[in-house]
Amino acid sequence: MVNMNPLLSIKRIVIVLLSCAALSQAQSTAILSGRVLDPSGAAIPDATITVLHRVGNLARSAASQHDGAFTLMNLPLQTYELRAAKTGFAPLHRVITLNSNVPVSITLTLELEQTAAQMSITAMDRAPLVDPAETGTRVQMSQTDIERMSTRSGNRGLESVLLTFPGFAQNANGAIHPRGVHNQMTFVVDGMPINDQLTGAFANAVDPEIVQTVELYTGNIPAEYGAKVAAVANVTTRSGMGSGRAFSGSASVNASQFDSLASALQVAGERGRIGYSGSVYGMKSNRYLDQVTLDNLHNGGNLERAFGRLDWHPSDRNLLRFNAMTGRSSFQLANLRSQHANGMDQRQRLTDFSAMAGWIRTINPSTTYDATASIRTSAAHLLPSAGDTPVTAWQNRRLTTLTFWNRVNHVRGGHTLKAGFDAQYFPVREAFDFGVTDPEFGDEILRPYDLSRGGSLFRFRQSRAGQFYSGFLQDNVRWGRLQLTLGLRYDVYRFLVNGNHLQPRLGLSYHLRETNTVLRASYNRTYQTPPNENLLLSSSDESSALVAPNVRATLGGAVVQIQPERQNIYEVGVQQGIGSRMSVNVAYYHKNSRDQQDNNNFFDTGIIFPMALARIRVNGVEGRLVVPEFRGFSGTLSLTHARAISTPPFTGGLFIGNTAVDILNAGPFFIDHDQKLSAQGVIRYASRKGFYATTSIRHDSGLVTNPSDPAEVAADADYADLLPYVNLTSAPPRTRPRTVTDLVIGYERRDDNMRRWDVALQVANVTNRTALYNFQSLFVGTRLIQPRTAGVRLRWFF
Repeated sequence: MVNMNPLLSIKRIVIVLLSCAALSQAQSTAILSGRVLDPSGAAIPDATITVLHRVGNLARSAASQHDGAFTLMNLPLQTYELRAAKTGFAPLHRVITLNSNVPVSITLTLELEQTAAQMSITAMDRAPLVDPAETGTRVQMSQTDIERMSTRSGNRGLESVLLTFPGFAQNANGAIHPRGVHNQMTFVVDGMPINDQLTGAFANAVDPEIVQTVELYTGNIPAEYGAKVAAVANVTTRSGMGSGRAFSGSASVNASQFDSLASALQVAGERGRIGYSGSVYGMKSNRYLDQVTLDNLHNGGNLERAFGRLDWHPSDRNLLRFNAMTGRSSFQLANLRSQHANGMDQRQRLTDFSAMAGWIRTINPSTTYDATASIRTSAAHLLPSAGDTPVTAWQNRRLTTLTFWNRVNHVRGGHTLKAGFDAQYFPVREAFDFGVTDPEFGDEILRPYDLSRGGSLFRFRQSRAGQFYSGFLQDNVRWGRLQLTLGLRYDVYRFLVNGNHLQPRLGLSYHLRETNTVLRASYNRTYQTPPNENLLLSSSDESSALVAPNVRATLGGAVVQIQPERQNIYEVGVQQGIGSRMSVNVAYYHKNSRDQQDNNNFFDTGIIFPMALARIRVNGVEGRLVVPEFRGFSGTLSLTHARAISTPPFTGGLFIGNTAVDILNAGPFFIDHDQKLSAQGVIRYASRKGFYATTSIRHDSGLVTNPSDPAEVAADADYADLLPYVNLTSAPPRTRPRTVTDLVIGYERRDDNMRRWDVALQVANVTNRTALYNFQSLFVGTRLIQPRTAGVRLRWFF
């Protein structure tokens, strides 16, 4: 045990980081500026300049000033169609690629309308529906699509948005499995990395209300990202810069079944060189988590979130950006019938706070330096009740992560170079109490902790601090039809175990212009660090006191520390444009890993214990069809097939009362991320008169479940009525297939091209399908999908 004062250490490190970085969002967005001129070279004021990315349904506009100057900021790195228009002049169309935060400046010359009467727009003037620069799987969604999606009535996070992308298996309480893993995902919010487990039960998720765009990397992860990179969600939040107003915003209220009520307030604006945005969101619900039985027992909760962002341009060569977000939730843990009858009312509280400060310095027209310093602290507090059964547990854990990112970006000819150094410091504090409340439960080894027979609580208290250092170099090379991404990363990990790893990240793509086809391939080596939540207890000598000797023997004898996971990932893919109306992206990937990371859930509570298996092999095929907007309609279709086979023995975890570990430890087995088919289709319609509709249909063929005995399940009053929704006789056992439809129908009122108010009817699970996410899973327990839930949203704009 290491004794330390976390608050004092945090203060010292924050001072150091803020001193090193005069301090924004790092490398994830671009700045486009320029002037609009007529054929004589005179400035054209009030011209409308728009950048459009049709596949991601992203459109951003700005107006030229009196001197013809314009600026568009906060743009995701992409290839765009640029349009410039002004009455009396012919519209201009151009394709422009933004692949770095090095500012891009252009001059747009508009021809007189009469002069250009004979001109026509060619295919070269429009951005293609494929991106030759993409050497791995990357998809994007914009604010407009996110706003009009149907979201669940309880705890709502950005994970529900990511499920529309291929490669994800859907799990309970907002948890998602990217490409056959559980907890190895990083959210980068305006350059601040967050690799906590963001789900409704374990940590407060990122609020979709603050998102302007989200980009998801699941293939050929750039070398700048590390630690947990099975998927990286690069989130760009809403900014007041470019709004053209000193003050604007919206207020909304959302009411739905199960006593659910939510409200949100957003503001944004700009004045001179300063822009700001902020939001507050609150929600309460009687169906906060996904229930564990057909009955919704003890399942109320509430959630509050707040976010703020400030952009400041003290000069043309300097950009400073600050943001902060915080969240708090308090909720009951859904009960089994036997627990409900015993009076169990266990509650959990989650809190988090994050702050980021950054600086981008333009050194010269081809080079920038950016630095980001951030701090994030999150805490979970589980409160026991008098009726807890068959065990009672108490927890109070805190994780703080301090990060300092440095980046140098340089564009030269066909090269886009980036190099950086990252440092991370993460103090962890854990407190955990446990006791048996049912005398018929548990092995003899748990007898000292049997409170019903005079035992005492098992107690664990420990604090430790770890460090993670990284350096990387990457170059995106454009060479004719060929695009190369050459990256190399080196990580040093110092915590309960020490390690380091060299990681090549390589990719290439080849553009067949004649057929509008892009072929690509990549190889990545990654070094995925263990989750920090409850890692101290899961890897401790003390935890061996809670596990029977024969079980401990199957887990490798003495306590074995959980090692970082080392992965080799191979991907091949093809992008195909179909005329000007559709785009198809297909990928095949293979992953083999040592020391596979996962969790086991402690009796359906919010307590999770990190664990590892010796190896995992994952193969998958993904496809995504995108139909950009045409006559008001647009849509996507995502398909995923994944095979995931894990090989024991287990390391870590806390497998109390779960006999499945003996069965699974016998040899390789299909893990619960494995699924033959998941399909998600989204169809959108928006009329010029303001009416809109979005329908989302998701089919899952069924995740792998616990190898439970059907006879024992039939005799258990808590689970017997769930037998029709699980197939325990298949090999391996799986939940039954399900198809769930969500629907949003709304109307948005506009006056003078300004939004005034909006009303929408939202219905989740329209057909009221009953189905399971999981059943008695060693890793996540039992959870049911949300039943039909109807609600209404009202929103006012000012």
